[in-house]
Amino acid sequence: MTTAHLHTHAANVRVVLADPTRVYASVIPHAIIKHPPLIFDFSLGSTALADLELHNTEAATAVLQQELAEAHAVFGIGKYAEDRSVYRSSALFTGEGEPRSIHLGIDCWVRAGTPVFTPLPGRVHSVQDNDHFLDYGPTIILEHGIDGVQFFTLYGHLSRSSLKHLAVGQPIAQGEQIAQVGQNNENGQWPPHLHFQIVTDMLGNSGDYPGVAAPSQKDYWLTLCPDPNLILRIPALTGARGRDRTSDPVDVNDVLYH
Repeated sequence: MTTAHLHTHAANVRVVLADPTRVYASVIPHAIIKHPPLIFDFSLGSTALADLELHNTEAATAVLQQELAEAHAVFGIGKYAEDRSVYRSSALFTGEGEPRSIHLGIDCWVRAGTPVFTPLPGRVHSVQDNDHFLDYGPTIILEHGIDGVQFFTLYGHLSRSSLKHLAVGQPIAQGEQIAQVGQNNENGQWPPHLHFQIVTDMLGNSGDYPGVAAPSQKDYWLTLCPDPNLILRIPALTGARGRDRTSDPVDVNDVLYH
């Protein structure tokens, strides 16, 4: 596509996804996502998490779990379009050229083993284990079409077993479980979470796609990858209050993770 066509197509994708009458299945279990999340701040100006040391995955996981516990939160959210400092831990993002730091998806910070579902019907575009430090680890990309408008959804940081039952072209029903969130020893060495991203054009990629962009290219990549909350529809990301340390406790034992 030309640049003009990319922008036009991306705008069409946003329109069909934003339709308020459209119903999507929950990407993570409704028993989790119905609770207000703690919205993590990984931005350069964050006082709590800007210096999170991802080289020590166990320590980073403990920090995030403590944040969730203090906010009485069942799960956490990592924001779309956030300019993050944490990527400084990996040459994957800081190699030759301008460092990449703009997050193109939404992260759902949940326990390893949490089921992952597809929000709408589609087919398997590609699967791949991107097995590098702070990469996606096991990754699934699905292709979808609504009213003749094609787009893709990407699911990163999964378990390796999630890839074994999927084949390119395989049809997937809305609400079908496609994966589980991976442990840190298989998910790219991240604290367990799901990276969910919408892609309007794969640009010839298969099994992998940029999830982080250079600041100078922010507008281009955010056009190609619109806000995942068009599908997730998490109220705390549209103005409703999320959780903080003043929130009432939630009995996490009452929440179904499996």
